[in-house]
Amino acid sequence: MPLTIDSCVAQHIGDREEQQDRVALFPHPDYKGAAMAVLADGMGGLSGGSLAAEQVVLAARNAFARFGPGGNVRDLLTAAIYDAHDGIRLAALSSNLEPHSTVCVLVLQPGRIDWAHCGDSRIYHFRGSELISRSVDHSMVMRKMVLPGYLTEEQAEAHPNKNLLISCLGDEAMPEIDYGESEALQNGDCFLLCSDGLWAYFKNEEMADVLAAMPARQAAGTLIERARERAKGRGDNCSLAILKVTEIEAPKKKVAFGKAPITPRPG
Repeated sequence: MPLTIDSCVAQHIGDREEQQDRVALFPHPDYKGAAMAVLADGMGGLSGGSLAAEQVVLAARNAFARFGPGGNVRDLLTAAIYDAHDGIRLAALSSNLEPHSTVCVLVLQPGRIDWAHCGDSRIYHFRGSELISRSVDHSMVMRKMVLPGYLTEEQAEAHPNKNLLISCLGDEAMPEIDYGESEALQNGDCFLLCSDGLWAYFKNEEMADVLAAMPARQAAGTLIERARERAKGRGDNCSLAILKVTEIEAPKKKVAFGKAPITPRPG
């Protein structure tokens, strides 16, 4: 059966005074069947985070517009992130702010999805209720303690430096970029991009169950509602983008009934 994408984006300001996350999902202006999702969690105090996150979405959209069939998608992802980093650095020079941001970028083409990220906003790939892959945060605790085996992920959640990033956009150092891909998309594949204001309140299994059981828009509302309840008045901005691969049932052929043609008989 042919496949289609059920998608949506959603945000909540949480208990902050300003929404410094940005999330967007848009089709390619010319390349039929191609789309991009981008999510940024801005940092920097005052409006610096908003400024940085806006630069991420703008740079990603511009890089995507230059992309076309047969193009190198990894080059596109790299350009989107590096261009955003340069834009944030320039914005810092022309303001009294210190803008920084995370980034998740995902590109859908017919039959495949590719993605890249920097920071601690995450990209999940579920298939039904199974976790296929999850991006690894560029945080000190994850990279220096969890991956080497010194801490479990459960122990890392209680670490006082769990939110300390070792790479993001806007630093003096160029951002570290991790990549992922999925070919031969199947019914039940689901991709979730989200900021830490959302994923901090969920186990992988619960996310998978919600996404598998509900259409994209309903799942987004459910995840944000639960995150808000669990934040107990101390919640960060939370943002997400969902892309669910579903089968389209082919329309059944109609059988036409009518009178049989009359064949003249020789007289």
